[in-house]
Amino acid sequence: MKLFELARFAGPVIFFVVFGFASSLSAAVTLPRVLGSGMVLQRGLPVPVWGWAEAGEKVTVSFAGQSKTVKAGDDGKWMVQLAPLQASAEAASLTIQGNNRITLDNVLVGEVWICSGQSNMEWRLIQGMNAREEVAAADHPLIRLFNVPGHTTSPLPREKGAGSWQVCAPKSASGFSAVGYFFGRRLLEDLGVPVGLIGSNWGGTRIEPWVPLEGFESVPELSGLAHEVMQYQSSTRVGGSSPSAIYNSMVHPLTPFAMRGGIWYQGESNGNEGTSYYHKKHALVKGWRKVFQNPDLAFYWVQLANYQRESREPAGGEGWAKIRAAQTRALDIPGTGMAVITDIGAANDIHPRNKQDVGWRLAQWALNQTYGRNKLVPSGPLYKSQEVEGDSVRLSFRHVGKGLMAGRKSGLEPTREIEEGKLEHFAIAGADRKWFWAEAAIDGDTVVVRSKNVSKPLAVRYAYTMNPAQANLYNRDGLPAGPFRTDSWAPPLEDLRWTAAADKSPPISVTGSGTEIIFLNKKDIKVKVFWVEYGGGLRFYGELKPGAIRKQNTYSNATWVITDEKDKTLGYFRTTQKRGNAVIPK
Repeated sequence: MKLFELARFAGPVIFFVVFGFASSLSAAVTLPRVLGSGMVLQRGLPVPVWGWAEAGEKVTVSFAGQSKTVKAGDDGKWMVQLAPLQASAEAASLTIQGNNRITLDNVLVGEVWICSGQSNMEWRLIQGMNAREEVAAADHPLIRLFNVPGHTTSPLPREKGAGSWQVCAPKSASGFSAVGYFFGRRLLEDLGVPVGLIGSNWGGTRIEPWVPLEGFESVPELSGLAHEVMQYQSSTRVGGSSPSAIYNSMVHPLTPFAMRGGIWYQGESNGNEGTSYYHKKHALVKGWRKVFQNPDLAFYWVQLANYQRESREPAGGEGWAKIRAAQTRALDIPGTGMAVITDIGAANDIHPRNKQDVGWRLAQWALNQTYGRNKLVPSGPLYKSQEVEGDSVRLSFRHVGKGLMAGRKSGLEPTREIEEGKLEHFAIAGADRKWFWAEAAIDGDTVVVRSKNVSKPLAVRYAYTMNPAQANLYNRDGLPAGPFRTDSWAPPLEDLRWTAAADKSPPISVTGSGTEIIFLNKKDIKVKVFWVEYGGGLRFYGELKPGAIRKQNTYSNATWVITDEKDKTLGYFRTTQKRGNAVIPK
């Protein structure tokens, strides 16, 4: 007989007991999974502790000599903020007392970082270079790991997620992010305080699903994506490519857990983009800083590695050249940094196995910029400025460190200087915009570039290609120079054909190479711009007022549909491999 049937037959005493029992269950204080035994709490910052309880229930949180009390709101939510804590490697208990009592044991205080992105961040320690040796040595009781399990999405932000804290040991570390592990291991070695690492990753994903609505709203150029996310309802079907959908399910349940910063390795799935990725990186960083309630959240990302066949075309610009430039440009966001790894990739593998250097270089940024280790240079040389000197161009750099050199990196070995080696992969051009391979020589902390084919140079490009395998400019700290271009010349434009709606139905888009489309609205009405997705369906990208212009990164063989304000189709454009002028006619 079911419990409630028993209550119905057994009279008022049992009825009271049963429903009293049910009431006590509903009143139980509960916590998000990221607040758990074995965790690391962030030192030096206010520490939110939150959860759910019966409406109006008094909840008291006690830890490290502090005790904070709050009443749950009408919705059952409650939150307290512990005052900044000092680092502690001594296991302690944190208690939450409401109608029930929760005790979280083995809690440390130190530095907390989130490690996120697509497959190269998700790549497990057991899959990397020297995997068996690294896993066997991964015995670090002061490193704690929290892995968000699975690959999930949600149209709306979820409050509750999955996962649990584990002490870093060979078994737990083997399946954790290799990049995250090597980053955290170096922080532990250099800072000497406990380190908490939170992994939330999904291979093959674009950046848009990781960006919260608040991020899209912070960047005017992404108003179309913000509009799309604002239309979501609980019944909206979303997937791994839907804007904000991964954030809602795999990051939001972690907020607002206190942490020092995040490391990010993603971009391959946005590899055709340039300026648009720059805007999306701004949205990601600004959005995460807002949802984690930390405007100073440090954020360091990995620039995409060298990959595929090497091109010997001096102009470059193909493949991932433009997105690497966007990743570099995004360094204008305060409190950010970028690990350059165009010297440790593989032509035949999109997943470089050397994750040790990736984690080490990310930690180099954190140690210098976040933790004040000013004697460390955070990066290899990054382009600063150029000066034309007759038939040559002199280049200046940030992060020269101990000086410049021609170097070569092999496996896990330190970068070695090439004695009397010449610099490679510099190209130069004049007013005719014809590019030639150039001679480049180190002169103090600068590089001088020239070519017999260009008597009056105007611009230089370095490693500006999908796989700059021969690029070899380093600082003497062993860190590679980032790819760059000193020009902003755009490829030539072609006019795209306008197909009116009455002529034929718009075809679906087909994946192609990266390009750009420039819309000009010559109509007297406001219009809407939609991209036809690969599987069909329309994705809204924004509105155009009469006379307005919009630039949009896209693929060749993509279809862009124009509608009026009531979503009536007016016509469409089909892109080619060249940059396209899309004039919306009267």
